[in-house]
Amino acid sequence: MFLTNEDVVELVAWRRKLHTLPELSGEEVETAREVKAALMATRPDHIIDGLGGHGVAAVYEGAELGPTVMFRAELDGLAIEDTADLPYRSQVPGKGHHCGHDGHMTTLMALARGVSRQRPRRGRAVLMFQPAEENGAGAAAVVADDGFVAIKPDFVFAYHNMPGMPLGKVALTDGPVTCASRGMKIIFAGRTAHASMPETGVSPIPAVLKLLPELVSLGSGALPSPDFAMTTITHVEIGEPVFGISPGDGEVWLTLRSLTDSRMEALRLEAEQLARKAAAEAGLGVEIEYDNVFADCTNDPEAAAHVRRALEAEGIAFDAGELPLRGSEDFGRFGKGDSKIALFLLGAGESRPHLHNPDYDFPDDLICIGARLFNRILRDFLG
Repeated sequence: MFLTNEDVVELVAWRRKLHTLPELSGEEVETAREVKAALMATRPDHIIDGLGGHGVAAVYEGAELGPTVMFRAELDGLAIEDTADLPYRSQVPGKGHHCGHDGHMTTLMALARGVSRQRPRRGRAVLMFQPAEENGAGAAAVVADDGFVAIKPDFVFAYHNMPGMPLGKVALTDGPVTCASRGMKIIFAGRTAHASMPETGVSPIPAVLKLLPELVSLGSGALPSPDFAMTTITHVEIGEPVFGISPGDGEVWLTLRSLTDSRMEALRLEAEQLARKAAAEAGLGVEIEYDNVFADCTNDPEAAAHVRRALEAEGIAFDAGELPLRGSEDFGRFGKGDSKIALFLLGAGESRPHLHNPDYDFPDDLICIGARLFNRILRDFLG
């Protein structure tokens, strides 16, 4: 093992420090500062910060030409109160690291320690600490950043911890791993009226009542079919909570989900057509907005093969598990260009609270397992 007992103690303490100070997507100023300070001690050849917002990348150069291999972790936490009974629970009201990104960062920092002691023989190793994964904006912003042009990875690897799976077991597959998804907001504009004379206004209620079942009916197929699509109504708001006014405006929020980006485009167009038709029939104005946009995440077979070889070499149990998942991960953005990507799941224990539960805490035992696997992948590429 390339980590000492002292390393492990220090890394666990660092992970727990990160856990106490979560920051939301796009706000990761202090987290990025903490990461950069820790990376400096590993003597990278270059540190690129401000990537896609608050992203930080450390670059370690080999002596010979070779591929650029990147490993990615996420900086952000969630707007969820931390209810775990832990001495290192979140100190920030209403925010917590309930997706385990504190553990992902620590795994990369463990890898950084190993790289600092044994530099790559060839090529480049890049450790990317990415902002804003939770809202789907971070990876796209990093890839679009001029600073990322200097990195241009050939291969990119990442993992996500996954409660419900045996501790340390890996789920890996070629092809689709997580779904594309996007939040869709449909905003209707009509005209208010006195509640005794609703006919003098234009209410969104008939349009909303007609539209809701139509939107839900857009779902199709089941995973792993490429035709899989799913719509989930998440919020409906009509008018104000009063008795004397017939409403003149309303909103429908929903999440669109599909296995592939191409199926998402078709689903989006279908949903928009239904919304515009309902508005026109009711004499309403309509606007459509999107947020939390995630591309599909599809593993490249060559990249996944490298992970399999590393798993076998390290004696880590793996199978395809329940992949692909209905959930989304913005890591897929790194695979939309010339980079070959592989994302795998690392079991966090079968009895642990689920991701995004208010009492979820990343298991420290995964730090060494994830770092061993990343280090093996790195050495197989770069020596």
